[in-house]
This record gives sequence, C-alpha cells and structure tokens, in this order.
Amino acid sequence: MLENERIRQFQNLPRVLVVDSIRAVLAEHRRILRQTADKYPDPDHLREAIMKDVISRIRRSAQPVFRPVINGTGIVLHTNLGRAVLSQAAREAVDLATKGYSNLELNLDLGQRGSRYAHVEDLILKLTGAEACLVVNNNAAAVLLALDTLAKGKETIVSRGELVEIGGAFRVPEVMERSGSRLVEVGTTNKTYIGDYEREIRAETGLLLKVHTSNYRVVGFTHEPALRELVELGRKSHIPVMEDLGSGCLYDLKAAGVGDEPTVQQVVSAGADVVTFSGDKLLGGPQAGIIVGKEQYISPMKKNPLTRALRIDKMTVAALEATLRSYLDQDQACGEIPTLEMLTRPLGILAEQARKLGDMITQDLESDLDVHITEGVSQVGGGSLPTVELATWLVFIKPKAQKVDSFVSALRKGNPALLTYIREDWVVLDPRTIFPEQYEQLVEVLKKACGGR
Repeated sequence: MLENERIRQFQNLPRVLVVDSIRAVLAEHRRILRQTADKYPDPDHLREAIMKDVISRIRRSAQPVFRPVINGTGIVLHTNLGRAVLSQAAREAVDLATKGYSNLELNLDLGQRGSRYAHVEDLILKLTGAEACLVVNNNAAAVLLALDTLAKGKETIVSRGELVEIGGAFRVPEVMERSGSRLVEVGTTNKTYIGDYEREIRAETGLLLKVHTSNYRVVGFTHEPALRELVELGRKSHIPVMEDLGSGCLYDLKAAGVGDEPTVQQVVSAGADVVTFSGDKLLGGPQAGIIVGKEQYISPMKKNPLTRALRIDKMTVAALEATLRSYLDQDQACGEIPTLEMLTRPLGILAEQARKLGDMITQDLESDLDVHITEGVSQVGGGSLPTVELATWLVFIKPKAQKVDSFVSALRKGNPALLTYIREDWVVLDPRTIFPEQYEQLVEVLKKACGGR
C-alpha cells in the first residue's frame, strides 16, 4: 500500500505514522470481515473502503492533538476550551519569551541572579494595593501553599456553606487535608454568623478562611458574615484571615452592569491578610494562582519548599506581565483584554455580528441550512459569575438533509473544530465568542459538515 499513488501523497509525513494508520485500518477490516463476511459485494469495493479509511486515518493522525477550536457557545471562560483568551500584547510577549533567551531570573542592572517574580510583583502591588505578592501555577496551588504555610498542623475555620468543589471534582476540604491543616466547619449550609467562628477559636486555630462562592450561589434564607467582621475577629484573636476569591477580578464589572463580583482591590482594602485568585478567569490572563496580602504572611510562603514545585514558567511570566500592564489604564484594559471586551460588549454590536454571520451562512449554504437570528443569553463560564446571564443575539441553523446530532458531531471534528450547542433541534451559534476573523473559517467548516469539500 505504501507504493499506491493515493498513499504516496503523504510521503512528507513520518513513515511510522503512515504505516501505523495502514495497520490499524487493515486490522479493523479483518475484524469486520470475520463478523460479516458478505459486507462488501466484491474485492474492488473492499479495497476502495480500505483505501478511504486509511487516507482518513492518516489525515486525522497528522493533525496535532492540541488544536484550535472556534467557540460558538457564547461561554466566555469555557474551561474545556482553555478559559481566557490572551490579549494580543500577552501573545506577543509569550512569542518573544520563547523565541530566544530572556532575563527570566537575571537582574540586568546588577548583573546578578534575580527573581522570576520581579517581572510582575510591582504591577500586582500597584494594581491591588497589597503589601506583598506571589504567583504560582493555579489558584488551587495558591490555596494549598497558603494553608501549608500558615496552618499546617493547626486548625482552619471555614463556613459549611463555603466548602466548594472546583473543576475536576477537587474539593476545598481535600486541598486542606493535603496541606496538613485540620478543617473546622462552622454554621450551616445557608446561614453562618460571626459568632459561629468566634466560638470555635482556640489555641490550635491557625487561620480563618473565607471562600468566595465564585462558581455557585446560595440564595433565599441566607446569611454570611462580611469580610470586615472576620478581619475584626482575626485581629482581636491574633489569627490571620484569608479569602479565596476564586475567579478574581481587577476590573469593576459591577460598574459595567455585569454581576456583583468583588474586585481584588476591594477585598484587600477590607483588610484580608491573604487573598488568592486565578489568572485565567475574570482577570483574562494565563493560568496562574496569584497570592496577595500582608508581607508577614506572604514572606514565609516564598520560603516554603512547595513554592519551587508550584512556580510559574517564563511563558506565564511574560503573558501575566503583559496582561497586568493593560490594567494600568482601566479603559484600555476593557478594550485590549478579550475576556473583558466579550463580557462588556454592547448588545447592538452583538446584533450586528449575528446578522453578518447569519448572512454569510445563508449566502453560501441556503440550500443546505435553514438560518435565522434571535435574541438570547450568554454564560460567563469558568466557575465565574454563575447566576449572570448576558444578553446577546444568536444565530440558529438547522441542516435540511441531516440529523442535528450527526451535524454537530461533524462540526466538532472539523478543522478547525467548531463547538456549538443544540436548542430545540436547532444548532446555536453565539457571536460573543466567535471572532470576526473566524467567520470565513466557520462557514467553510459548515460547508464540509454539509457534505461539501
């Protein structure tokens, strides 16, 4: 088969990839023939079926496993799709950091070894108002490091209503157990008072922990103490107070009419001794766990051996610095950082984008697809602002000659892949998360899914 003209078109690919594809297809057809000997009417049909399957498998194998996806779901921080899209400045910074050497841990002024955190420390302190900071590889790591440093072998008091589970079934109590701190639950699922914390304080208490419920809400008959109450109790008892913000935000989305998420600046100002938050959620940067707070608590974390295991790499440093620089001008940040731009995009612009996308699809695929646009809502995603629905305009499409499920599957297997969702037997596209430069690609993916080439 390697000498067949249709296979030789792949001679620029690694030989092992082509050979493995041929062997896998032959093995599959042998299995089929053992079960259904009369599946093919004659040898020519069998040979053609094998050839098509081999070519298809080679093409699939030649594609990178990690590849781009057009996000048609409208979910801005889609965890399965990589969460925050980096800004152009952040992408350029990563490119610069990876195409050659850099001063990652070199102080160019002194000609001495420096700290990789120095590239972002001043920016974080300026933007948050904190005394000190540290960055690790994600927020779960930030929480683990803080607990291990401040409360190992001691008790950590937390409200029952805040014992959250994050992505991948990881839970706060389990992270706490790994840190060596003992969990003390207070209050109930829906109501916890400051007195509940105070009654559990003893000599073994190492930390008062508040976990912001960034990925769910308890509503109705509820109560929780304000952070300032916990801070007052902590100071009176000489116990540090930590808040795990989860999503974390440096831009006041509430002022822009999006949710009621507290900013990192507000939490620091309220007196929290330690605050942890993510870099790749509402901040709109790379995956990172950012820890800010009082110098007396952050300094021991920097000396903890875990910090070495959890440290960020040069690509994260580069992307995070570029992202943070955008926040020096809040208006500029909203325009430059894709996450903020998508969350605050005016409804009128979304309507225009939906009409343009719908017109492009209709123009090329009117005989294959029914198309109409209508108002709808988008989700924030990524465990952020769980109750917020963002008004948007949606493009609804329905294949005329295929089942919707098989059509969506074909879109997902396209190149690039197109992720959508189904509502009442219509395929839905939300322009909020589809970049205008992707429109032509999207139409081509739709064409192929409809049977075109």
